[in-house]
Amino acid sequence: MKLDGFGIFVKDMAQMIRFYRDVLGFEIKEDENTSNVFLEKDGTLFLFYGRNDFEKMTNSRFNYADKIHGHFETALSVENYAAVDKTFAEVTSKGAGAVMPPTTEPWGQRTCYIADPEGNLIEIGSFVKE
Repeated sequence: MKLDGFGIFVKDMAQMIRFYRDVLGFEIKEDENTSNVFLEKDGTLFLFYGRNDFEKMTNSRFNYADKIHGHFETALSVENYAAVDKTFAEVTSKGAGAVMPPTTEPWGQRTCYIADPEGNLIEIGSFVKE
């Protein structure tokens, strides 16, 4: 088997589309009223599924985490340490929830964490000092 992509089950599709498109710069062409969003980001398939639509399709009910949660993270890389700091400042000024400010970790990565509007964690990091 080959990893093809990953998806997020979303409560408010319009809000999530605006966040990932306008704050994080993902290229999303679907309308905000859609039930599923399929896009490719840097060669990885990235999907949003409307929770209610997915439950109808599978004829199942699921439990979802609320607020900021740590079930998984989406990791985004930037070119260097300075870009981590700059990107963190930019995305939090546009409404991303600050979870952890830029920090240089003992293993040599400068990293930070934000949360999207539904609490999914997003890491922004780099191993390149300059």
